[in-house]
Amino acid sequence: MIILLKENASEQQLNDLSRWLEEQGVSLHATKGLHQTILGLIGDTSRIDIGQVMQMEIVEDVKRVQEPFKSANRKFHPLDTVVDVSGAKIGGGGLAVIAGPCSIENREQIHCVAEAVKKSGATFLRGGAFKPRTSPYSFQGMQGAGIELLLEAKKATGLPIVTELMDLSQLEYFDDVDVIQVGARNMQNFELLKQLGRLKKPILLKRGLMSTYQELLMSAEYIMAGGNEDVILCERGIRTFETYTRNTLDISAVPVLKKLTHLPVIIDPSHAIGMTEFIPSLSLAAVAAGADGLMIEVHNDPAHAKCDGQQSLTPAAFDAMMQKVMRLCQAIR
Repeated sequence: MIILLKENASEQQLNDLSRWLEEQGVSLHATKGLHQTILGLIGDTSRIDIGQVMQMEIVEDVKRVQEPFKSANRKFHPLDTVVDVSGAKIGGGGLAVIAGPCSIENREQIHCVAEAVKKSGATFLRGGAFKPRTSPYSFQGMQGAGIELLLEAKKATGLPIVTELMDLSQLEYFDDVDVIQVGARNMQNFELLKQLGRLKKPILLKRGLMSTYQELLMSAEYIMAGGNEDVILCERGIRTFETYTRNTLDISAVPVLKKLTHLPVIIDPSHAIGMTEFIPSLSLAAVAAGADGLMIEVHNDPAHAKCDGQQSLTPAAFDAMMQKVMRLCQAIR
């Protein structure tokens, strides 16, 4: 349920209404716009009499929200959420670019890539330290040592860092990580999401390979219900009948999710397509569709990468792509 307040509502009237609503057993999410305040009611609202609420002097309208996701719902929060990470922003009309290797392999590699992507215009540095792999025999990442190297690269370049958390037992390594990524395989690891909801740190939540928009938003709701509202949604391709590409990029996720939620929406074309030659085209399509950001895999030597070299751009290819992306941004924004 959402309650729209009249423009001239006083602070005392708002406090009185809020107190009464909380006595009915619901929690409140207030959004104060330029001309109107919206109260979002979270919890069991079936006992609240809409007619009684409508009679209150400061209330302009009351609407019931049918969707099961509340905190993530644009009806509760009409203005776009902007996630600010040490001055680097995701959402609000700009384009954030998260770039770096799939896996951190050594100091020379991560420093080389970090310097290159920053020079080309990336605003965040990504790098995998803990790696979920389909095969137990594949490279599983450098783990804690990898995060140390990622932090070194952050210090050298000033770029905020993004890396994936697979399990709560790894959380001790993430104190200085700027954005925690939840991978597609963990999108519905609800106990993990609950714990991340208690952190004061942005969470980048990837859509599962076979998950619906509502399932993605309900996973975001788990994080937000714990008090952490800095959630970034990432479309990274879904599994369809097509086998030519690694996955199928659902570009419609951008406008649909932006209609349903106020949270930023970014695109990961690298995992979606799985082949470097198509990544620039998908990146341009994502920007044209209105995505708030891109997540691109970049490796200084893709042919010898320990993980996903076939979908990693070289620094030179990334730079060429970024020039096209920036020209498109200027043209449409």
